[in-house]
Amino acid sequence: MSKYMENAEKAFEKLRTKKDVTILAVESSCDETAVSVVRNGREVLSNIVASQIDIHKKFGGVVPEVASRNHVMAISGCYKEALKEAGISENEIDAIAVTYGAGLIGALLVGINFAKTLAYALNLPLIAVSHVHGHISANYLSHPSLKPPFVCLMVSGGHTALLKVNDYTKISLIGSTVDDSVGECFDKVARVLGLSYPGGPNIDRLAKQGQNSIKFNYHEPLKDTFNFSFSGLKTAVVNFVHNHEQAGKEFNKADVACTFQEIVTDELSEKAVKCALKENSKTLVVAGGVGANSRLREKLKEKCEKENITVYFPDLKYCTDNAAMIGSMAYYYLKSNIGLSDLTLTGKPNVPISI
Repeated sequence: MSKYMENAEKAFEKLRTKKDVTILAVESSCDETAVSVVRNGREVLSNIVASQIDIHKKFGGVVPEVASRNHVMAISGCYKEALKEAGISENEIDAIAVTYGAGLIGALLVGINFAKTLAYALNLPLIAVSHVHGHISANYLSHPSLKPPFVCLMVSGGHTALLKVNDYTKISLIGSTVDDSVGECFDKVARVLGLSYPGGPNIDRLAKQGQNSIKFNYHEPLKDTFNFSFSGLKTAVVNFVHNHEQAGKEFNKADVACTFQEIVTDELSEKAVKCALKENSKTLVVAGGVGANSRLREKLKEKCEKENITVYFPDLKYCTDNAAMIGSMAYYYLKSNIGLSDLTLTGKPNVPISI
């Protein structure tokens, strides 16, 4: 065992009983370069995010190599700004946390290598955190009183799932998408409608101008299960648009966006509430970027109120990728004695959801 790991293990063990733990977290899984300082898993001292949205708009989506290069250029500045905003020095950091997956490998490696360098240079423990678990933890930042157990609807760019969060680090998978994630589906439908990246917010805005009036030619899948499928709907929307364009027929893009969004949010909200009822959970938590969708929020609030279920959403600033949620989850990893990594840590495009 290296001298670094000997020191890291000792420090990690001491931190588990320390009253106040300050974690600096790094997130670079996709196209946001983010660094944050979080205390005790709930208090955000700083939350710096350098977005690449304007860079990737011209390509209609994230270009991995471009994302990686821009992470390299932004990460050092984000780190300095995070310390400045938090009003602390490097000597006041107790541990370094970093997203190790899931995500784009090149993008992940920028954050991982930066975090490993910091951990080694400052002689601090390195905590490897799942991006998916970080999205769940975003709710702990927005709702200080929220505690497990609860059912979680995970709706992000890469994941769509229903989870049972029995404790902070005891998470089981109930159902998931069998094909496309809902975030990916939003982006692809937005692209075919000529909307810019990111697709989700633009479809949400356009749908408000339309009516739920389009009949898409597809078979509604997976009725009696907590799994999801969006590939058939996505293909039906694409075919509808292409067929009309090729035949020179006019159609209302806002109506397409509205109908598509209604179908998707119906499935998400209905299954999430049914799952909470089946699990005898009076608490439903939403996590991930699609959690910012206004129609999904409306439907879940309405359905949960009828069933006497309390629903929680992250603040909008914590729905999309950020490092504060990683710092929060790292704290609970620490308290559960998991996540400590050595300097061989590398990125993974996919990580298990259950722990």
